[in-house]
Amino acid sequence: MKTGTLFLIPSTLGETDPDKVLPAYNLQLMKQLDVFIVEELRTARRFLRKCGYMKDFDQVVFHLLNEHTPDHELLSFLEQIKAGIDTGLLSEAGCPAVADPGSGVVKLAQQMNIRVVPLSGPTSIILSLMASGFNGQQFTFHGYLPVKEHDRVRKIKELEKDLFKTGQTHIFIEAPYRNKHMIESILSSCSNEVMLCIASNLSLADESVKSASVAEWKKINPDPGKKPTVFLLSR
Repeated sequence: MKTGTLFLIPSTLGETDPDKVLPAYNLQLMKQLDVFIVEELRTARRFLRKCGYMKDFDQVVFHLLNEHTPDHELLSFLEQIKAGIDTGLLSEAGCPAVADPGSGVVKLAQQMNIRVVPLSGPTSIILSLMASGFNGQQFTFHGYLPVKEHDRVRKIKELEKDLFKTGQTHIFIEAPYRNKHMIESILSSCSNEVMLCIASNLSLADESVKSASVAEWKKINPDPGKKPTVFLLSR
């Protein structure tokens, strides 16, 4: 029996027309699938409909995947693929398995010798790096920094020390409602010559990407509000 394929399907980063950020191949492929691994059922269905998916959802299988999904359920998702059923892994926003719970499924699929096919689509990490003007040869993505202010400031100072030593770009994200706290921590703890890029609502109509020194940012007093934002530090 032929083994199925796990397709990693990027989604939009917000209320963007899928035609603007997703290849036509992705949209066509999705229409052929009957099984999806998703983080949240309602948003997954809404995204599929926006992409032109016309099948009756009562006839479509949705496997729910989040931080509470036990490992034995992940195995059952993939056993269906081993049985020949192509399956799509959808992210809530951007690319699956990147700062996303889907990474566990992909790891297990690789261990089971299941074919994994990543599809092209928007990822805020790469988009922000592209637009920042920072070092794109050497960079590190840190995900979320510590929530507690003391720990967060300590981590930022570690990143600052490293960027002056290595020249690499450091990239991290924050929950939108804590954006202001993150910016305050960066501006209060980094040297004035450190370069900071603040990239918000990437790929959306009101996206904003600006790179400036900490000294310049202090004059601007930036506040992206509660928009999804990526932060980059460089020298």
